[in-house]
Amino acid sequence: MSSQFPFGFTPGGGGDRGGGGSPFGGAAPFFAELEKLLSWQGGPVNWELARQVAARTVGDDDPRISRADAEAVVAALRVADLWLDPVTRLPAGGAVAEAWSRQRWIEATLPVWQTLCDPVAGRVVEAMRAGLSGGLAKLGGEGGLPPEVTAALPPGLDLGKLMAAGGPIVEMMNRVGGMLFGAQVGQAIGTLAREVLSSTEIGLPLAPAGTAALLPANVAAFGTGLGVAADEVRIYLALREAAASRLFAHVPWLRSHLLGAVEEYARGISIDPDALGQVMRMVDPSMLTDPDRLAAAIGEDVFSAANSPEQQAALARLEVALALVEGWIDHVTDNAATGHLPAAARLREMVRRRRAEGGPAEQTFATLVGLSLRPRRLREAAALWEALTEARGADGRDSVWDHPDLLPSADDLTNPANYVRGGGGATGFDPIAEIEKLREAGQESPKETGKHGDGGKDSDAGSA
Repeated sequence: MSSQFPFGFTPGGGGDRGGGGSPFGGAAPFFAELEKLLSWQGGPVNWELARQVAARTVGDDDPRISRADAEAVVAALRVADLWLDPVTRLPAGGAVAEAWSRQRWIEATLPVWQTLCDPVAGRVVEAMRAGLSGGLAKLGGEGGLPPEVTAALPPGLDLGKLMAAGGPIVEMMNRVGGMLFGAQVGQAIGTLAREVLSSTEIGLPLAPAGTAALLPANVAAFGTGLGVAADEVRIYLALREAAASRLFAHVPWLRSHLLGAVEEYARGISIDPDALGQVMRMVDPSMLTDPDRLAAAIGEDVFSAANSPEQQAALARLEVALALVEGWIDHVTDNAATGHLPAAARLREMVRRRRAEGGPAEQTFATLVGLSLRPRRLREAAALWEALTEARGADGRDSVWDHPDLLPSADDLTNPANYVRGGGGATGFDPIAEIEKLREAGQESPKETGKHGDGGKDSDAGSA
């Protein structure tokens, strides 16, 4: 990366406010802060700015986690594990139970958001750079820049070098693009932190491995007006969190399968240059040091619709995968809660309605990666898991998670009875028979199972 930086900025110099190392320190705090923001070199998203915007979005409305809060969450998750044991063959994940504030949720989940958002952000920054290059090309035409523009340039200035990869203009566009996306990401994450109930509510493993967490302030807000005891609400949500923890802990390929599906979709996303240009025209320099104004100026319309067959296929795979995870959690939680929690059915419906009305998952993905989820498939997925349980028992149901090739397809969600009978997927495909084959293969010696070795390596590599 080039050490030169246009307009007097020097990478890494923004943190000096005393005036010794920065031309703007002390006397001009606005420019010192601007220099600090533009010196970001950590990738296509300015994650430091994203963190600041998220924290500001939460603001002071973030109650401190008391000892009583922490003890209540730990107790609820302990009860949840006891109730889940009889209804799933997946054992307790051994996760550490934690009560999180909203700020803690932001800090703990940022690494996964970075994995999800950086591929899209890279495309946004590239679109900005291409738009600037195209604008200069149109301005100059075939004969180069107009004479009056050329005359106004400093002697010896080579626009070709400035616009080249690694050149000062490109460096500046990278920084500005990182700021724009960082502000958008930060606002979305901060908004989600005010609503999300647990570390796994949006269907993705956002928390560090081996952690199960509830957000007491948000859990209390969710329970307000339901007419259900606070302890009952807490335990029901703890059941969902504990079920998700078991799933991600004991299905080693699932984490990479989900995150990989999001990344696959993101790689093919397209940017609307007109919408992006409108955003760029709305941004003035003063916004660059005011994250709230900057985030407010940026809309969600820069992503073009997923029109290509590849994009549609990637979107369908992601929707099905998330629906299967959410549907399994929904079904297992309901089985565990029935007979223990009088309001279990009502709480289940409230959670489903929360998702169907465009809850945190749908809104956040639409903002961050131009992806609108379709939570209506949650009910279909829950019905499929219920049908599998009735036909094969809890062990047969959970055996479907033994390998990604066994997962139901979008067609199977529409016709779960066909999948349960063994007619899902390819013609003649029997998921239960395939499960038995995998079990038999696992009991053979490594030498005898050489033909299965590559598949196992691929699966392990995918979960690394």
